[in-house]
Amino acid sequence: MQKLLIEGGHLLNGKVKISGAKNSAVALLPASILADSPVTIEGLPQISDVYTLSDLLEEIGGQVHWNGQNVTIHPEKMVAMPLPNGKVKKLRASYYFMGAMLGKFKKAVIGLPGGCYLGPRPIDQHIKGFEALGAEVKNEQGAIYLRAKELRGARIYLDVVSVGATINIMLAAVLAKGKTIIENAAKEPEIIDVATLLTNMGAKIKGVGTDVIRIEGVPSLHGCKHTIIPDRIEAGTYAIAAAAQGKEVILDNVITQHIESLLAKLREMGVTVEESDEQLYIAPRQPLKSVDIKTLVYPGFPTDLQQPFTTLLTKADNTGIVTDTIYSARLKHIDELRRMNAVIKVQGGSVIVNGPVQLEGAKVKASDLRAGAALVIAGLMANGVTEITGVEHIDRGYEKITEKLTNLGANIWREKLTEEEILQIRNS
Repeated sequence: MQKLLIEGGHLLNGKVKISGAKNSAVALLPASILADSPVTIEGLPQISDVYTLSDLLEEIGGQVHWNGQNVTIHPEKMVAMPLPNGKVKKLRASYYFMGAMLGKFKKAVIGLPGGCYLGPRPIDQHIKGFEALGAEVKNEQGAIYLRAKELRGARIYLDVVSVGATINIMLAAVLAKGKTIIENAAKEPEIIDVATLLTNMGAKIKGVGTDVIRIEGVPSLHGCKHTIIPDRIEAGTYAIAAAAQGKEVILDNVITQHIESLLAKLREMGVTVEESDEQLYIAPRQPLKSVDIKTLVYPGFPTDLQQPFTTLLTKADNTGIVTDTIYSARLKHIDELRRMNAVIKVQGGSVIVNGPVQLEGAKVKASDLRAGAALVIAGLMANGVTEITGVEHIDRGYEKITEKLTNLGANIWREKLTEEEILQIRNS
């Protein structure tokens, strides 16, 4: 186990390349199960979630060959192997094995997924979709059992806009007989990315990027080559870090349209933001002005950037209000920021941030992936040294974060936890 140490006060300056999208990767890899021949995915981020899913593909008989950031999956010998425990419980996105295995084999046994705890995130909309397609779904002893004699297209209305349910139903429906219509579908870029892969494999999908997706089932899918989109959340995180503690930072490999809601708020705060081709230039101006944000489904402000943005608001003049309408329990970073001298309180369903304050280095714990990003940015801004435990959460979604920030001028490094520190964490 490791901890991350950051000596704050160093200005970020230079260029950083944004990796492939984590939220695409975790769906693209299970989607490869649906093919009858090899699938190559280029530009995958080298993060723990990707490696966990790669291992799961091998557990069900797939052959996975890596070449740097490119991976080729051979699905020919895959079988409907039950995955009730083990690595499935390490990340929430393992639920995409449900839709992919149901679509390919008409059966699956998948353990209830794990990952970051962000409050209740039920999979009832996923199950509703599977049942509409003709599957029988049972929850027994902490695992979901899915079985269907055949899958038939259906009209499915999602009661809430859900990225996971939209993708999972797509995975199950592309090999179903007849037409499937998903209404009130999510519109995130990662859904378009998955649909592009499926289309390249021979699927017939229309309407992706709108709230109505139409899928005409096909008898089989073949392999293909696909390049993943850039990670809009990683791009947003580095843009926030540059606004908080940057001089001049260029983000390379960015689709700026994917983070327009964030860029609008940064400009509103007084940050210089310039867009060109696949690059983004960020340079803060002082003082920063406080703003209010409310997270919404895409193209609204992303819930995954709420926590890092809350850290940025501690540097801004006056009071900013943060309201997360997606995951209202995503607040475990608040107490940690308070340890660092932030003046923050939770009132009703909102977080109220008073600034500007000078953050101070402290010993803090990352409770989930994006809380970890928020604490890293806080460490960059703080006086003295910040020690962050729970680094495994950060490594789930940020490729080579230590190296990337070091190249920008940060003083950041890792150390092994002592046995005493490990014991303290386990008892906390």
